[in-house]
Amino acid sequence: MDNKEKVLFILHLPPPVHGASMMGQLIKDSTLVNNSFEVDYINLSISKNLNEIEKYGVLKFFRLLKLQSKVLRALLKKRYDLCYITLTVSGPSFYKDLLIVLLLKLFRRKIIYHFHNKGVEEASRLRINRLLHRFAFKNTKSILLSNHLYSDIKRYVSASDVYYCPNGIPLNPYKDSHMLEPGNKDVCRLLFFSNMMMQKGVYVLLDACKLLKYKDVNFECHFVGAWSDISESEFKNEVEKNGLQEHVFAHGGKYGAEKGKFFFNSDIFIFPTYYHNETFGLVNLEAMQFSLPVISTTEGGISEVVNDGSTGFLVPQRNITALARKIEALINDVELRRKMGEAGKERYYNNFTLEKFEERLVNILKDSVGAK
Repeated sequence: MDNKEKVLFILHLPPPVHGASMMGQLIKDSTLVNNSFEVDYINLSISKNLNEIEKYGVLKFFRLLKLQSKVLRALLKKRYDLCYITLTVSGPSFYKDLLIVLLLKLFRRKIIYHFHNKGVEEASRLRINRLLHRFAFKNTKSILLSNHLYSDIKRYVSASDVYYCPNGIPLNPYKDSHMLEPGNKDVCRLLFFSNMMMQKGVYVLLDACKLLKYKDVNFECHFVGAWSDISESEFKNEVEKNGLQEHVFAHGGKYGAEKGKFFFNSDIFIFPTYYHNETFGLVNLEAMQFSLPVISTTEGGISEVVNDGSTGFLVPQRNITALARKIEALINDVELRRKMGEAGKERYYNNFTLEKFEERLVNILKDSVGAK
């Protein structure tokens, strides 16, 4: 007789493509997760692209009704031992997700939240949000990506009700990347890979490139990512205005082997994010897997991933001068790039593979099912 615990996963799946949806797809595809539990999956997202996020209209209202209907039917059909949900903690999406939480609580199901965002502390400035957060967090467990993120929810969640589960990504996710030839190594290639959002530090890096150009540093900087609140025409205008056409190149969104090609052909990875919802910086792991030194910030739990001075550098947010200095230091020191890249790859293999993530997650869910 099969005695597997029944788990309902309500999580984000692509599209759109972002950290939470990428991890959601990895969980759904996980052999270990699917073999460890009797599982059902429901896509929590009602946005079809990045520009729809945090925007609401008639179409999204009907998608929300459809989502609620799916959850209700699942709860009526099966008595789940645990309901897993990637709750959004602030903004309009919080109120949308709270309607799903309400259904789970009405059916008296055990709930565990897995956070790929933050903002509870800031949202709690409003009294109504404080009340809603107390309701949402009561008698629940939470999974955080890093202990650096606990302060965001500690007002509502006891430390004993929190698990920590750093993200992980597959080994060699770009199966064709080993066939790709490296580019021109006479010039140091910088890579930014994320959605083209202002808060991801796109213009911070562009301004740093301007400083490097004025110092006659030899470099190329490649921006890869889907256009978001920065449009292709806006970015091109900024590049031309600053005379960076021979140094800066934008490529739009790239996926699969094409994505791997950019990592393989680069020398330094740069992710100067100050995004308010940044929790982990999954792209940093991808860069580390390709032995790239990483320059990033301390936003969210990024310092859990990047060891400052060992696998790369962490710079103050929006500090263009500090960013340019670290970039220049790595451009001028090939051996330092090599050492940091090797240390980053080793750190990835030791801590952030998909297998390690899956094992941590399964153990957490099993423990949560048995917890009172």
